[in-house]
Amino acid sequence: MIKHSLISAAVAASLFLTGCQTTTSTDAKNAEPASNFAPVVATPLDFGGENITLKQAMAHPDWLGRQPERAFWAADSQTVIFNRKQAGNELRNTFAVTTGKAPTQVVLNQLHTVGAKNAVYSKDGAVQAYTFEGNVFVKNIKTGAIKQLTQSSDRARSLQFLNSGELAYRTGNSFFSVDINSGLTKELVKLHLADKPKGTQEPSTYIAKEQHKLIDFVKLTHKNALDKEQRKAQLNAENDTIASNQFYLGKGNRLVEASLSPEGDKLIAVVTKSTPWRADTDIMPNYVSQNGDIEAVPARRRVADSKPSSSDVIFIDIASKAQTTLSYETLPGFDEDVLAAEKAENAKAEGRTYESKREPRHINLMMDWGWDQSAVQWNSSGSQVAVMLEAWDNKDRWIATVDFDNREFKSQHRLHDDAWVNYTYNDFGWMNNSDTLYYLSEETGYSHIYTKPVNGKAKQLTKGQFVVSHLTLSKDDSQIYFKANVKHPGIYEVYRVNTQTAEKVALTDLDGMTDYELSQDEQKLLLNHSKIMMPNELYVADAKPNAQVTRLTNTVSDEFLNKKLIAPKIVAVPSSHTEQPIYAKVYYPADYVEGETGKTRKAVIFNHGAGYLQNSHMGWSGYFREFMFHSLLASEGYVVMDMDYRASKGYGRDWRTAIYRQMGTPEIQDLEDGVKWMAENVNVDTGAVGTYGGSYGGFMTFMALLTKPDLFQAGAALRPVSDWAYYNTPYTSNILNHPDVDPIAYRRSSPIYFAEGLEKPLLINAPMVDDNVFFQDVVRLVQRFIELEKENFETAIYPVEPHGFRQPTGWLDEYRRIYKLFKDHL
Repeated sequence: MIKHSLISAAVAASLFLTGCQTTTSTDAKNAEPASNFAPVVATPLDFGGENITLKQAMAHPDWLGRQPERAFWAADSQTVIFNRKQAGNELRNTFAVTTGKAPTQVVLNQLHTVGAKNAVYSKDGAVQAYTFEGNVFVKNIKTGAIKQLTQSSDRARSLQFLNSGELAYRTGNSFFSVDINSGLTKELVKLHLADKPKGTQEPSTYIAKEQHKLIDFVKLTHKNALDKEQRKAQLNAENDTIASNQFYLGKGNRLVEASLSPEGDKLIAVVTKSTPWRADTDIMPNYVSQNGDIEAVPARRRVADSKPSSSDVIFIDIASKAQTTLSYETLPGFDEDVLAAEKAENAKAEGRTYESKREPRHINLMMDWGWDQSAVQWNSSGSQVAVMLEAWDNKDRWIATVDFDNREFKSQHRLHDDAWVNYTYNDFGWMNNSDTLYYLSEETGYSHIYTKPVNGKAKQLTKGQFVVSHLTLSKDDSQIYFKANVKHPGIYEVYRVNTQTAEKVALTDLDGMTDYELSQDEQKLLLNHSKIMMPNELYVADAKPNAQVTRLTNTVSDEFLNKKLIAPKIVAVPSSHTEQPIYAKVYYPADYVEGETGKTRKAVIFNHGAGYLQNSHMGWSGYFREFMFHSLLASEGYVVMDMDYRASKGYGRDWRTAIYRQMGTPEIQDLEDGVKWMAENVNVDTGAVGTYGGSYGGFMTFMALLTKPDLFQAGAALRPVSDWAYYNTPYTSNILNHPDVDPIAYRRSSPIYFAEGLEKPLLINAPMVDDNVFFQDVVRLVQRFIELEKENFETAIYPVEPHGFRQPTGWLDEYRRIYKLFKDHL
């Protein structure tokens, strides 16, 4: 184990405030995240002089300092804009800051001048366009002059500069272009979610035909209607001042996406059947409403109630007024029975025989959970478009271009996974100056960058046991910037790779969690950086290796810096089931002496939520309250471990998909390895270990206590899942398929089926207005415990709290109960 030299609290704090590199072992920096892993990554020493209390740890986070949010570059590539929360309420102020100067607040009547995070730029880079409160503005970057182009209650979005120099935007289901000099606005296309009007029809029934023969007035009325329609069609065809590009996408459809080509002459529209996302019975009772009544709050549909759905991708040629629904039949595997093995296993369990057959699968537009881009991407000339699609069964992702002449898809890349294709790491787009795609793919086991010419072979640009995300292409196509955990799974830096040579260089070396945004002139990086003991702040650096990093903000409060907090170490726990270790944060007791013996320490394992989330990294955690609670426990002699069990993010595809059809099995095996490691390395008594966690972590607490009753002596499950059939469709169906297809996976993975196994004390903390994990999950399992005559559980309810608690009093009550549980039973 690495020993740490003693430094003063003031020195420790100054390391964070200057953004300097923290102490990290040489082995850890160069480690591969497989067999040659660093056993421990050192972190800064504890700092501060005032003990943290439970009440302070659970207080409203304003006291930490209100860190910068939603930062972006202004148009001049020198100024950074960011938001900061006001003290005591949920409002945000906007600030502007440049290097070497203090941030200044932007007054309300100037907020429209600062641009926007999703601003777009003209081809020559001279003009920036953005929306403010739904209205369109353009800014001359050289002079700073701003022109407002719309002032309307209809909110504009999807801004893009066309190749003509005009600016296009979308309002509702209509696309417009505007000449930024004259201000003339044209409607380019209007989409209707309706069937095309049939116009005046000739009589078709016997009675109708006779009516037209016998009654002159009826005949005349019919003729006048036909004349009017023909005249209108002739006027539209011969007079180009009239907007007449209207397209009908079908009655009962919902528009998922619409994307206009840079030439303004083509459009891709994606629609799906407009089925309700919930039934009338999908409600959540709110017992503490504004008017004192019981309020029936609409809630999302359960995965058990979901039905297969498909999308139609419609290619619209605006000039010729032709629209074509594209067939999926050209996609490889469009009709494969990818769930044949799972269906056969379930059929056998029911005494049936399953016969596999090929039939078209349900396919939809890809929905990445972390995207700020569209799943429809045009090249710069508008001559090519790429669409990213996913199968309803979650086993395939396709990138397909459209053959405009033959009106069909041409597959460019198929990513198949027998478990499920990831719902993140799907960035893709076109090179600026060629018909070459770039994209992320997990096909080698880790998210990496590839390029592929439309008519050529794919080329892999990054390789290794690390995860790549957040791609930014340079204007000349020579470099792709990205974020990755190359030197250690828990350390994220900024890199770039040469698109021709595949040479990769590091641009930052800050040893923490670092996100970035490249300035419009591509000369600077805006860095949002945090460390394991310090919340995020903003920095800037030149976009080149070994550049000096300059801090822009300093928002952390003196009150926080004065708290005596124990820094966790990042430990690689050997796994009994994989070659990869299980990375974990370990909070050593304040009085711990290396090498002590006697197996006298008590311990707690915290289980992070979300399942697919990384928490054992070197950056500031979203679980900051838990961080302070763990520090408090460590100050009282506990060892606390926070594991990135299998299913966690940041460790590659196989780590993620280990839980396929068996949620709660690999993760609990990893917890067993964690308990074993603590017994062998930190003097922990295996008979004095507890566990707790929220959401997915609450589910894991259930599974640990119910399926491995000897592993922990007590557990607390917060906002926990007890039956996956009641959870949402997008998340659950990835891992367990759908209940009507794979009921075995649900019974194998849901705690309610293991309720008989409860032997040790269990605390269940349940928010009642939780629209993520329903309160019903707790109610059903509690009833099961009652019917099984279990005595060693208790339930605390929180009437006004949603999934993520909002009230400090709710947080405090919850953690007082957890603290007492461990005090009483460990």
